[in-house]
Amino acid sequence: MLSAFAVVAATRTPHAIMTNLLSRPAPVLARTVTGLSVVSGGRVILGMGAGGMWEEIVALGVPRLSPAARIRALEEAIMVVRALSGGGDPVTFDGEFYQVTGLVPAAAPTPPIWIGALAPKALAATGRRADGWVPGHLADWRSTTVAESRPIVDEAAASVGREPADIDTIYNVSGRVTRDPLPGARDDEGRWIGGGVVQWVEELTSAVLEHGAGAFNYLVPPGDSISDTTVHLWVREVVPAVRDAITKR
Repeated sequence: MLSAFAVVAATRTPHAIMTNLLSRPAPVLARTVTGLSVVSGGRVILGMGAGGMWEEIVALGVPRLSPAARIRALEEAIMVVRALSGGGDPVTFDGEFYQVTGLVPAAAPTPPIWIGALAPKALAATGRRADGWVPGHLADWRSTTVAESRPIVDEAAASVGREPADIDTIYNVSGRVTRDPLPGARDDEGRWIGGGVVQWVEELTSAVLEHGAGAFNYLVPPGDSISDTTVHLWVREVVPAVRDAITKR
């Protein structure tokens, strides 16, 4: 699935390939994403997951893996994708889940790799291997989910000599985008439900400056369609205003 998103600190808006890893062999995925990186001028980010809709994955003929094996496969896949990009000598990789022999890496640089994760083992894999973490279930910067999960990512990163700050937190956001403010931008449980342009700008700017958000991915609920008005307000008003606000701080 190709999903448009806005990285508020960037000068250009990239696109993310969000993929269910287990139904797409890592070597083939590496070839696909590096090719897209070339034709898009480097505007591609690879979003990966260990597989959340398992029955649908099995229906495709993919062998069932245990939860622990899925995480090992995810880490191995990231190693393969990184090895098969950025140029260099032919790659031979003999792993538990993936094997390649004498493949020449693509010259294109490795796109940033984001992992969507909530379980502790997946969070730890994110810290060890990924460039970005996407909290699941629309958990936002004020949620206890993020407060409890991000330290696991950081600890795992530090355990392998990585700088935790180098791993961005990318938030999926959803909700109404209107020109005028709404009476309430959060529900009774404190979840963000959307608002006017000014409310969005204030909330996302706060998320970046006070909570370290690295990017936002605007999601449309399954079965819904996005209106031209929403696209216009998000792309032409919300995103530029947030970029401008964080640049001035």
